[in-house]
Amino acid sequence: MSRFRSLWQASVNATKKALTWELEEWVPPVEKCIFKFSSKEDLKTWHLYSDSEYGGLSSASLEIKDGGNGSDCTGVFSGNLSTEMSEGSKWKINRSGFCGMRSKKFDGFIDLDGYDSIALRLKGDGRCYISTIYTENWVNSPGQAEDNSWQAFVFAPKGNWYTAKVPLTRYLPTWKGNVIDAEMEMNPGRVVGMSLSVNAQGGGFIGAKSGAGDFRVEIDWINAVRMP
Repeated sequence: MSRFRSLWQASVNATKKALTWELEEWVPPVEKCIFKFSSKEDLKTWHLYSDSEYGGLSSASLEIKDGGNGSDCTGVFSGNLSTEMSEGSKWKINRSGFCGMRSKKFDGFIDLDGYDSIALRLKGDGRCYISTIYTENWVNSPGQAEDNSWQAFVFAPKGNWYTAKVPLTRYLPTWKGNVIDAEMEMNPGRVVGMSLSVNAQGGGFIGAKSGAGDFRVEIDWINAVRMP
């Protein structure tokens, strides 16, 4: 190969590589890991909440389960849902029987532009869980500290690992657990946190387990995905 042709080929290869880099920057990967549950360190990202903060008797825990035989570890969100209230409670809440795990606020934002769904790899108990995405506050009135919340039901079949894929369009704007009756659109480029919760009322999927009692769901990971 002549020196001129070698230089020309090197230039072409460099141009192709530059275009590839620009394309990769413009088009995000098909799947983006948001959370994983492979070590105790991963649990520091989360905190638990329940109706016990308001006089209820529900309880929850979040632990790491060793897969054994070289398998990866997973997170286990479990506990007990109670619709009872502690005697003499000063709180007056409309309903009890709920528990949740919420991520701490991100350092900045998670940008989910370019993705259209949230995927959760779960092994459940037949209950329906609630996936919540928190975005920067622009729906609420100025001065309110709460983030905007968008919720969708996620069914966790009993016994087997299952990847639930929830389109972002299925997440509805909510306020204190109630759907806001208004035409609003999530801004996926300004996500500040997520949560997974469960309540005794159930709902979301016909035949899903509901009512007071124990709950348990294993979580492998939570990803953002772009469906074909």
